[in-house]
Amino acid sequence: MIEIPVPGFKTLRIEHLVLDYNGTLARDGRLIDGVRERLLGLSRSLELHVLTADTHGTVAREIAEIPCEVTVIPSQNEAEAKSRFVSKLGCDNTACIGNGRNDRLMLSHAALGISVIQAEGCAREALLAADVVTTSILDALDLIIHPLRLMATLRS
Repeated sequence: MIEIPVPGFKTLRIEHLVLDYNGTLARDGRLIDGVRERLLGLSRSLELHVLTADTHGTVAREIAEIPCEVTVIPSQNEAEAKSRFVSKLGCDNTACIGNGRNDRLMLSHAALGISVIQAEGCAREALLAADVVTTSILDALDLIIHPLRLMATLRS
């Protein structure tokens, strides 16, 4: 667990990190450079969960050595499936990172929602649902690894 007291926001007690795969952790089905190392580090403090429709069929190979739970979700009602997954984990102890329209509900329901704007862009709905927006997955993961950065962004 990672505890991050954010003055004027809330104290985050994060046990789970839920991550979208394509467009967030990966580009064209391949992990973005630097993601593997950060996830390996975060796996020592958090339970990692990757949610994906696995459009490119590469998720199992790409994250094989990262200790995380991979859930392949059906391509219908993806937003609702992701939201239900986060609810089962417990919204109050979960952080989510995503970029797609299908990530909007999980981002809004999580204790901490982070949207990323990368090569695939970011859906307006995901952008508006997030607590924080970054321009790379590395920066998003670093907010959790280095919580003073997150505190500086969210405090009132």
